[in-house]
Amino acid sequence: MKFSLFSVLGLAIGTSAFVSNPTQKLVSTTTTSTSTTTTSITTASITSSTPSSTVATAGAIGSSTQLFGKRKPFITGNWKLNPATKAEAISLAQDIAASVQADSPGDVGLFVPFPFIETVMKICGDKVTVGAEMVTPEMKGAFTGGISPSMLKSIGVQWALAGHSERRTINKESDEYINAQCVKLIENGMSVILCIGETIDEYELNLAGAICEVQLKKGLSGISKEDMSRVAIAYEPVWAIGTGKVATPEFAQTVHAQIRETLAEMYGKDIADTTRILYGGSVSPDSVDGLLAKPDIDGALVGGASLSGESFGRIINFKVSGSSNDEDSDEEHVASETSVNGQTKKDTGKLGRLKSKLKSVFAKK
Repeated sequence: MKFSLFSVLGLAIGTSAFVSNPTQKLVSTTTTSTSTTTTSITTASITSSTPSSTVATAGAIGSSTQLFGKRKPFITGNWKLNPATKAEAISLAQDIAASVQADSPGDVGLFVPFPFIETVMKICGDKVTVGAEMVTPEMKGAFTGGISPSMLKSIGVQWALAGHSERRTINKESDEYINAQCVKLIENGMSVILCIGETIDEYELNLAGAICEVQLKKGLSGISKEDMSRVAIAYEPVWAIGTGKVATPEFAQTVHAQIRETLAEMYGKDIADTTRILYGGSVSPDSVDGLLAKPDIDGALVGGASLSGESFGRIINFKVSGSSNDEDSDEEHVASETSVNGQTKKDTGKLGRLKSKLKSVFAKK
């Protein structure tokens, strides 16, 4: 009987490991819902410079942190160059503010174009933190079009984005310029979300982890351990922004765990465990629950979906992991996503439960 248990347990563990191994290059698949079509990228080989044991090691950092423990979720929207008019901004802000309830599971933020900041702040009140989409590190002088941290702070802004991929690519902002933005925001008593992430070419070369590490270290240069309470990180795979492609929760979790490991190397485990790391990249009402269920994903930086009060409201009120219907809803969420060799993640979940049951039976023996 013992031999039979070992044989079955070995088969279950081996099959599960093959299906869920994050270093395997898997086939991209398309998931279609009534509201959106999403391509889930399941490639998860992260970096060429990190040992194969990194995933397990990185996952251990902060992995025991509960949703309402050290890190409260932070759901943020980035309106970019939208909407077209003040009237539209007022309507959208009203819809979003109405969706924030007393039992909403996290903090909520909106990063909006400069002309709308004060209007949106008045509408949202203390329900939503309203921030700026960018800032210039120069404080004053002959810098046409520049917006300084002190200008923003003078109208009540406390948060700003730095390093968004569109600023990096379209506006050619360098790591050094982005770091200057972060430093000036901190020096002015403000807070920053530092955005990092790899391009499609870097992703295909398995450089996601390495790129994020470089951007993180350069972006936070000069930021002290004591100031990290005013810093959040947003991991945004560039290939997923506005494309409809979404990293699978497993892939995003692996990168987030590596980011947390890098933070631990830079500032120590306590800082790493309390720093919020958001995911950004075509986050939708359909994908948010699976993403936020992962232990190292502490929120979302939402683009297109934040331009709909209904969609962003659903994201704000994501389903918290641990509810009584979690197992069923989780299976429904992943059942349509095909994994390796045509097997679904639903099957993988069953293998996981079988493995646990077999371990329990064997322990009793």
